[in-house]
Amino acid sequence: MAGPWQAGTVYRERASVIPGAVVWRTPGAPGPAERRVLPDGCMDLLWTGGRLVVAGPDSVAYITSIEPFRSHLGLRLAPGDAPELLGVAASELRDRRVNLDEIWPVRQVRALENRLARGEGIEAVAADLRPDPVVRGAAALIGGGLGVAATADELDLGERRFHRLCLRAFGYGPKTLGRILRMNRALERARAGSPFAAVAHDEGYADQAHLAREVRALAGITLSDLVGRTGPR
Repeated sequence: MAGPWQAGTVYRERASVIPGAVVWRTPGAPGPAERRVLPDGCMDLLWTGGRLVVAGPDSVAYITSIEPFRSHLGLRLAPGDAPELLGVAASELRDRRVNLDEIWPVRQVRALENRLARGEGIEAVAADLRPDPVVRGAAALIGGGLGVAATADELDLGERRFHRLCLRAFGYGPKTLGRILRMNRALERARAGSPFAAVAHDEGYADQAHLAREVRALAGITLSDLVGRTGPR
C-alpha cells in the first residue's frame, strides 16, 4: 500500500502501488528555481504543464529549471522497468527528456493526459508494466555491490550479452550502473550520519578521497555540500 508523502518544502515522495516505484511531487515555486537530480539508474514519467514527459536515465547530475507556480508530478520506476513499459531501449533516452508522444502513439498519450487532467493518479500510465525478472535480478545484484563478472555468472549470461542487456535496460554499461548505485548507497549512509571514512570503507572505495571524487564526478558538487554536513566527517 502506498505510504504517506515525505515532508519537505520543495520535494515530496511516497511509495507507489507499483512494486519498486516511487511517486513524487514538486510543488510550484513563487519564483524561478533549480533542482539537482542525481543519477540513480532509474527513469521517470513526468506530468507537468498538461504533458507527459519521459526522463531518461542520467549518467551525471541533471539540473532542471522549475518554472514559477508550475508543479511537477512524477513516477520513478525501478531501475530497468521503464524500457519494458515504453518499448524503447534506455540507451536511446540517456541524459534526455522527451515527450511521451514521441515514443507512444499520440492518441494513446492524449487519452492518458486527459485522464490525469481529470485527477487520475500518474500510476495509471504504467498500468501495463510487466517487469523482466532477469533485469530486476541484475539491478538487485549490482545494486547490492556484486561485481560485473560475478553478476553475469549469477544470471548465466556472458559478459558481452550482459553488457547489451544493461544498455537496453539501464541506459549504460554495468560498470557505470555499479558506480551510480554505489554512490547512492554511500549517500544514503552518509545522510544517516555515518562518518565519510566509514562509508568509503564499507562501500569498497579506496579511501574517503576516492568517495569524494566519485560524488563530485557524478553529482557535480562536493560530498559535504550534497549531504549538508558541516560538522565532523
